[in-house]
Amino acid sequence: MILADSEIKRRIQTGEIQVNTENDYDIISQIGPASLDFRLWHTFKYYRRKNQVVIDVRKWVEEKFVWEAYLEKDEAFILHPWDFILWATLESFSIPENLVARCEWRSSLGRLGIVIHSTAGFIDPWFSGTITLEMTNINEVPVAIYPWMRIGQLAFETLEWNCDMPYNKRKWSKYMGQKNPEASRIDRDLENK
Repeated sequence: MILADSEIKRRIQTGEIQVNTENDYDIISQIGPASLDFRLWHTFKYYRRKNQVVIDVRKWVEEKFVWEAYLEKDEAFILHPWDFILWATLESFSIPENLVARCEWRSSLGRLGIVIHSTAGFIDPWFSGTITLEMTNINEVPVAIYPWMRIGQLAFETLEWNCDMPYNKRKWSKYMGQKNPEASRIDRDLENK
């Protein structure tokens, strides 16, 4: 079952769903009918294309392929057609053991061709940290986006039972506690065979 606005508000106010924002921002004002809006942080990463032929999933990706940048609050980032960037949410979230969250884009940005997650839009029970968005512009024209703008929303769903192995207990929880956008850590999968 997806939580309605009143239940999202109640669970935030009781601390069951924890949301940390910048400058004590009123997170309650970001609650929609059945979701919670989130915003972009000022830091993003993207893969360097120059002199790169292939990304090898058995090698540490971030060492050779990712470049990090920082924007001021009102500074635009131009997302060109088919660019792919990793961008963190301004808010960090702690998801309780009896919920999962689904990350979706806002329809206003979807209508401009902005996709905020390619595949990883599912947030496990007991995850804690910011969410790394996998953003692409599928439009044919560039789109300017800004830090602190509302970019997407989380829909919360209840679990019928508590999970046996929540995210924070799994030995391969590679992104727990992340604060900045994180590149793929798929190379660590090999360590857990």
